[in-house]
Amino acid sequence: MGFATLAGMRSVSAPAFLSHYLSRQPHSGLAKSPLRLLQKPIAAKLLKVLAAGEMVMDKLPGTPNRTAPPVLLGRLLSGALVGAAWYKSRHGSALGGGVLGGLAAVAATFASYALRTGISRQANVPIALVGVGEDALVVGSGAALLRMQKPAPSGRAL
Repeated sequence: MGFATLAGMRSVSAPAFLSHYLSRQPHSGLAKSPLRLLQKPIAAKLLKVLAAGEMVMDKLPGTPNRTAPPVLLGRLLSGALVGAAWYKSRHGSALGGGVLGGLAAVAATFASYALRTGISRQANVPIALVGVGEDALVVGSGAALLRMQKPAPSGRAL
């Protein structure tokens, strides 16, 4: 759920952090799944570059609102991807993980949007500046999630 929550804040950061982890600790649950691509070091590197680009794009004035339907769909799909990959890596249901991840990402999208706009309005600070703080929260939270991970146990998902 942690990686999926990140997807609601920065859609590419969630798969970037998960791919970073999986590329260093491949999981047998992904062995025969298309999701195994997230375990490839090149995927982790590409996703990190895309995540950095997303953080820059987020601050530009023409960037669409995260709750706009196409952007929201991207966040939902990102959350579903990390949820499915996480559950599948732990020998669980990719479908169940995808549904939970997608729902968590949508909830986090609206919560982070309300938080960001609320802080900007209350503190009378430009929204792009609050976005820099949000970036720091995403990076810090992603790094904390990575530090918390232990090798996957054999058998069923937790």
